[in-house]
Amino acid sequence: MGVKDPDEKSDEELNGDFPKDAQLDEKAPIFTKTPAAMGSESLSFKGLSGISFAAVPTADGGKITTLKIQADEISISGFSLTVRPPEEKEGLLTTADTMTLKGDVTVYIGSITATTKNGDSLTLGPETPPTMDDVEPGLLRVTMGLVGSTADSINYSNTDQELKEA
Repeated sequence: MGVKDPDEKSDEELNGDFPKDAQLDEKAPIFTKTPAAMGSESLSFKGLSGISFAAVPTADGGKITTLKIQADEISISGFSLTVRPPEEKEGLLTTADTMTLKGDVTVYIGSITATTKNGDSLTLGPETPPTMDDVEPGLLRVTMGLVGSTADSINYSNTDQELKEA
């Protein structure tokens, strides 16, 4: 994924792309083809139990390769999520002070883009469009293409939703 172990001998060039041959996650629900753009100020994990690449089914009958993260709990502060179909000019922006996923948490990330304050960026996986919130990047702004998530419970604090034009 763009980072090479100096002791590992390989002719494979690392370019930040997710592997195309990831194994299908048979337990994953069916997701939309276009990931949502998720932003956060911070993320914390409790009971991290797995990180792997997994393919998940999409509503159009295809599949998308994701970074699958499993934990007992994931808490996201400064949460923002933009859902916008590619052909639409408007998107639904959801913000919350915190989003907490608890119990048998699985998150499927389609891409990760880190952008510095001066606009330089590094992307792992397909290009992630920015969220539609008005948050200026601090030292580093991370946007994730959120394909979907499952958990026993998902709770938000101080939630707001609005339709915004791109």
